[in-house]
Amino acid sequence: MIRESDMLLSEAQESTVVPAGDYLLKKIKRGQTVRITDLEGNQAADTLFYNANNTAERYSAMDTIREQGNVYLSAGTLLRSNFGNPLLEITADTCGRHDTLGGACATESNTVRYDLNKRCMHACRDSWMLAIGEHESVGISKRDITHNINFFMNVPVTAEGGLTFEDGISAPGKYVEMVAHMDVYMLVSNCPQLNNPCNGYNPTPVEITLW
Repeated sequence: MIRESDMLLSEAQESTVVPAGDYLLKKIKRGQTVRITDLEGNQAADTLFYNANNTAERYSAMDTIREQGNVYLSAGTLLRSNFGNPLLEITADTCGRHDTLGGACATESNTVRYDLNKRCMHACRDSWMLAIGEHESVGISKRDITHNINFFMNVPVTAEGGLTFEDGISAPGKYVEMVAHMDVYMLVSNCPQLNNPCNGYNPTPVEITLW
């Protein structure tokens, strides 16, 4: 569902550009609004969410899909945790669809999907592992890396129940905006994927804005 935001950039508290292939680990307090902007279009922002006061509670694709009765995420979606609690709510969305089924790229999946010589390429799981390694005090470990959301990524479900990775439906300046229902950590891998159309074979930066 396309829904424009009422938030003004001139009133934002902070804004950070995340280069392609880099990560951002950010604490968002309850009641704050965060926006992810696809600056150049056709980018995928692979994102994890955790309860900042108990990182054993984290985003759950299964609970979110079951409760909303829809596999796609957009404005109006309540992002639920593995404890069934609301983590964040998507309050504005100018892209219209976000994937939570396709998972994140890894060196292993790159090898299986594309070619043995792709194993050395950087992947989203590498970015997440680097982030938790450089921020041990946050309390997120390898076992906590589970369900993620691929913001701006187009992964249609086929009539046979399969998944396909298609050209993006985003464009320069498209954004998705969420309000936090509890204190959360947001861990973004700005996907470096070069082997499928999710980034148009050309990863580009995203911007994270906080009110």
